[in-house]
Amino acid sequence: MPTTPLIEPTELASLLEQPERTIVDCRFDLARPEWGGSVYAQGHIPGAVYAHLDRDLSGPAGPHTGRHPLPSLEQLAATLGRWGIGRAASGARTQVIAYDQANGVYAARLWWLLRWAGHREVAVLNGGFAAWQRAGLPLSTDQPARPAREFVATPVDGALVTAAELERLVAEGVLAGEQAALVDARGADRFAGQNETLDPVAGHIPGARNHPFTGNLDANGQFLAAQELRRRWLQTLGRTPPAEAIAMCGSGVTACHNLLAMELADLGGARLYPGSWSEWIRDPKRPIARGPA
Repeated sequence: MPTTPLIEPTELASLLEQPERTIVDCRFDLARPEWGGSVYAQGHIPGAVYAHLDRDLSGPAGPHTGRHPLPSLEQLAATLGRWGIGRAASGARTQVIAYDQANGVYAARLWWLLRWAGHREVAVLNGGFAAWQRAGLPLSTDQPARPAREFVATPVDGALVTAAELERLVAEGVLAGEQAALVDARGADRFAGQNETLDPVAGHIPGARNHPFTGNLDANGQFLAAQELRRRWLQTLGRTPPAEAIAMCGSGVTACHNLLAMELADLGGARLYPGSWSEWIRDPKRPIARGPA
């Protein structure tokens, strides 16, 4: 079983027959929410179950939430158990492998959710379905009926930052110094308040730093080497300790990609602001900034 947060296609291919593992297909397209389920039905990694970002990896959106609020732990545990992912009080664990179409954005969301729920036996397929196809590995159209299992969630304390806590940090000017770092995973143009197409208000939270998640990847959509990730992330963090960093994005999804990259760089311990920009702008009293990082 993989002992790091990443697994390569050939390594996963060697594990397909092992019973104590669940493969989860997280392919998704924000503009076409049913696309992932459709391409899953046309062909997927053998034995994989399908996870829909909106229905399975998020809770219901409301007037005060972001676009992809976290599911409740009860909802998440029920979903994971339905997929055959077990986490028993006795210590038995199911190994989970998550993948998406290429760059790991949606797979990283499941990776983070499982870690939040106390389940560390999870890895992301490096390069996703595209890398699996490039390797010429087998596909299946079968939809597996995995037996349901009990998943006992034990949430990790201090993994989350609320909007209220972030408001306080902004008001106190903490983010302007080196005590804490709010790192936004959106592209540089959206961070600057340009070309906003997903949210009704453009800009970023005052004091935030920009580290687009695409900066974690090579030209094939695979993660950079750990040493290079570390170099880039140390540039972004400056003198801020990793444990004092807060990850955000548009709706709490691509921020998980940054958290995974930090873990690969041995800079773990950062927290997630799950509501992210799409929640922050729900309250017009919250300050916003525009311009480059």
